[in-house]
Amino acid sequence: MISLGIYEKALPNNLSWRDTFELVKKLKFNFLEFSIDESDEKLARLEWTRDERASFRNDMWETGIRINTMMLSGHRRFPLGSQDKNIRNKSLEMMQKAIDLAIDLGIRNIQMAGYDVFYEDKSVNSRELYVENLAKCVNMAEEKGVMLSIETMDDPFINSLTEIAHYKTQVRSPWLQSYPDLGNLTAWPENDVAKELENNIANIAAVHLKDTLPVTSTSKGKFKNVSFGEGTVDFEGCLRTLKRLGYSGGLTIEMWCGSEENAIEQVMKAKLFFDQLFNTIGIVQEPVNDV
Repeated sequence: MISLGIYEKALPNNLSWRDTFELVKKLKFNFLEFSIDESDEKLARLEWTRDERASFRNDMWETGIRINTMMLSGHRRFPLGSQDKNIRNKSLEMMQKAIDLAIDLGIRNIQMAGYDVFYEDKSVNSRELYVENLAKCVNMAEEKGVMLSIETMDDPFINSLTEIAHYKTQVRSPWLQSYPDLGNLTAWPENDVAKELENNIANIAAVHLKDTLPVTSTSKGKFKNVSFGEGTVDFEGCLRTLKRLGYSGGLTIEMWCGSEENAIEQVMKAKLFFDQLFNTIGIVQEPVNDV
């Protein structure tokens, strides 16, 4: 049995939290994935007051919808490997606040974007700074009992589970795991997706469901807004592999249609796509709480 979630940015962005959670339940998802991206609006969530956090928790509790994962993509703007010490300090401060927020909201897993830097030039030094600060982040998480999971990215720095496994040899901790994005894994031609899953199943804490178009000699690929079934991800093969390997964690449908008028329709279409695959493969979704 698996739990199926939906990324916050897939849902209409003009709803209250209560209405958002009610919609998640109505659409038959088990959980919502929470976003702390690089925008000022989302970063401000790290400063929520005690009352704001309590109100959010109450909405979750009363609707019966939980949040399994926090997507902490704010490190794109404030990367761990930046040449600027002030930015690196900001990245560490952001992580500590994200961990504290996760504890208050009942979130057990924080997804880290696998970038050393995003808007700066990469170098051996940016890589080293990333590893040094990754270790600091993991120490913070260990102290509070929160999982950190590095996502396979749309960037060559960490684009495979093999790469994440290597960094786990540099920062050894049970609180540092991997968060494969099936779309990102598939888009990089050097990845044998099935072997990536097989060789690293013990480190997988969560999985993103997203379709992509591949990186080629003439294309940078397309990593966002590819409709399910129109990209090159072999979802049936990947899900069969995960089932055989005994994976029973969360699967999150990742979409960014929340600002579009037909957002709910798009999400329903995506849910049907995976419902049909689950039925074909024999994957059972956790029943949706009817609280």
